[in-house]
Amino acid sequence: MEIWLTRCGSMVPRDMKRPIFIYYQLDKFYQNHRRYTTSRSDMQLRDPKQAAAITEFCKPEAYAANGSPIVPCGLVAWSLFNDTYSFARRRGRGAHAEALTVIKTGISWRSDRGHVFGNHVFPKNFQNGSLVGGGQLDPTKPLSQQEDLMVWMRTAALPRFRKLYGRVEADLGAGELLAVAVQNNYNSYSFAGKKAVVLSTAGLLGGRNAFLGRAYVATSVACFALALLLTLLCLVFPMREEHLLLRGSHIGR
Repeated sequence: MEIWLTRCGSMVPRDMKRPIFIYYQLDKFYQNHRRYTTSRSDMQLRDPKQAAAITEFCKPEAYAANGSPIVPCGLVAWSLFNDTYSFARRRGRGAHAEALTVIKTGISWRSDRGHVFGNHVFPKNFQNGSLVGGGQLDPTKPLSQQEDLMVWMRTAALPRFRKLYGRVEADLGAGELLAVAVQNNYNSYSFAGKKAVVLSTAGLLGGRNAFLGRAYVATSVACFALALLLTLLCLVFPMREEHLLLRGSHIGR
């Protein structure tokens, strides 16, 4: 089940059991652009001794004004999403508002925390230039603990995408009023994009994804149409006896 929060709040239509996952959605943001996806240095993210291992694709976010390398470098990290959300619920109209705690740990892939982002790699000179792209990073925490960065740097394949913001370990009942306070930091106006917040639960097969269902239906319809077309061709233009004789003689050779 999902709740779309494009305004300041919404009513819960049905019961939602914990954990409830919070996603932010962006439209018209092309993370799949070749120049964008290659603007990073995986060696630098993994090994503290490779801080200067900056590929040419990291430019213009490769070096600070003083000539020292930027960690993490590149446009992917530089454009880090930095809107923040806080949630509260009311169990009925006129009831007292109850704040919901958003858990921000465990939202990234375990392989990213263990292998892609190093335990001893710390941000340096990040967002210190004249042009700030997105969010800041805590310079006292290694990259392996900066989970918002890990989620963001798993680039999306489509211009409309969702990324996990956090989760709520509480049940929401049908009819409850859910309010969200948004700190609108991320500039989506410059590329005429849209932003939304989505709350979703996961079943035994994971979260809801309409793309696979639509793809399966479209493929099955195409296969059925092709089978129907071949059947009609066989009925309208049946194979004659001479065609079968020619085929048999060809196989006999």
